[in-house]
Amino acid sequence: MTERSNPFSESGKTESSLSITVVGASGDLAKKKIFPALFALFYEDCLPENFTVFGYARTKMTDEELRNMISQTLTCRIDKRENCDDKMDRFLKRCFYHSGQYGSGEHFAELDCKLKEKEEGRLSKRLFYLSIPPNIFVDVVRCASTRASSKNGWTRVIVEKPFGRDSESSGELTRCLKQYLAEDQIFRIDHYLGKELVENLSVLRFSNLIFEPLWSRDYIRNVQFIFSEDFGTEGRGGYFDNYGIIRDIMQNHLLQILALFAMETPVSLDAEDIRNEKVKVLRSMRPLQLENVVVGQYKGHSKSGKTYPAYTDDPTVPKSSLTPTFAAAALFIDNARWDGVPFLMKAGKALHTKRAEIRVQFRHVPGNLFKRNFGTDLDKATNELVLRVQPDEAIYLKINNKVPGLGMRLDRSDLNLLYRARYPREIPDAYERLLLDAIEGERRLFIRSDELDAAWALFTPLLKELEEKKIAPELYPYGSRGPVGSHYLAAKHNVRWGDLSGED
Repeated sequence: MTERSNPFSESGKTESSLSITVVGASGDLAKKKIFPALFALFYEDCLPENFTVFGYARTKMTDEELRNMISQTLTCRIDKRENCDDKMDRFLKRCFYHSGQYGSGEHFAELDCKLKEKEEGRLSKRLFYLSIPPNIFVDVVRCASTRASSKNGWTRVIVEKPFGRDSESSGELTRCLKQYLAEDQIFRIDHYLGKELVENLSVLRFSNLIFEPLWSRDYIRNVQFIFSEDFGTEGRGGYFDNYGIIRDIMQNHLLQILALFAMETPVSLDAEDIRNEKVKVLRSMRPLQLENVVVGQYKGHSKSGKTYPAYTDDPTVPKSSLTPTFAAAALFIDNARWDGVPFLMKAGKALHTKRAEIRVQFRHVPGNLFKRNFGTDLDKATNELVLRVQPDEAIYLKINNKVPGLGMRLDRSDLNLLYRARYPREIPDAYERLLLDAIEGERRLFIRSDELDAAWALFTPLLKELEEKKIAPELYPYGSRGPVGSHYLAAKHNVRWGDLSGED
């Protein structure tokens, strides 16, 4: 892949000024992800000559204290072409802090004065990153747009999920944001769309002739989107209990990847063309039915002398909580390409492994000459394409192969592209790509409001039914492979979970 050119290397480099304001600067996301991503962009010379970074939060802090705080998480993890400490010092000198209330127009007007001072009369480009709880999004957007927006350039706002809890609250949030911002100023971020393997999904499919003809119900038996974490809610129990795994992972990360996977060929790589195709997929999908969903919650247990806590052992979680920490679902797309193909999703916390992957299981070879060599279990002979998003990014294709020797013994082996072996250069963090896209005005990897509406329309009836009927989640031990019900769900659709075969 060619290196991304610096969008600010033209003569216009000195004519404008970029200000990035991280609202909620003292929070975990800002410290662990946003500031390090901004530093990585600076290190790679992807930021313009005239840029400043402002932290904004209620916490009282000086510029120096902010710099000390963020310096703890900055690393020069990229190829060391230049003295790291020198780059770090230069970046930190561009970082400033303003303390204020999130709903105070007066405090944002003070921020505006500081921004103008740094811009020194140049064309003003302002990006606000809302790293704050969703209940204060609208207050901040109101104050930023009315008191601290650019008068002669652009103002853009990056909004972190969750975008509401259901169709109604999401629609209300969109309506409120649009009172102060145009749709093209709102960048709804889903960091999974910035991950390298998800970006590569379209390249793999649309620029390789061997895949596109197979990408349909004629050759694909099922598709699986799997997300698992090997730790529990640890410290996020209070937030998580209000949302659950379906809202936290499925309705956004996994559904967005599904839409990219299943969409028709877009007219071009233009953001609107790609997002139009994704919306068509979402609108072609059947709303989720309760019989096609399994929910679970991890319970405590002891193993090898170590005790693992249950979800409800978290002091911030009610003892009677029915919030799922695991969910598996079968979804269907009612269009000509995918009619009848089950798309299985599985997401869970406190499971046996940490992984995120897409698994495409192809149909059995009709009249397979070698079926005797595989025995009765033809699933062992099926071809499977796996895109491992994390950890250890990889793309591999499972094929059937003859084991060298005199007999006819067959083996299932991998054609494997392991990223770290093929591309030793470190892969940029998803936040780096998405921040740079927002600065450049590239909206391809951000979620449009009609996409969001279509996604919530699929999940809202199910979520309401789960909550109204108080469906009890199936308990599974911390560190296990999840609830048994997920295997029954897969079997009902004649599918086996690919991540449980023991081959990977």
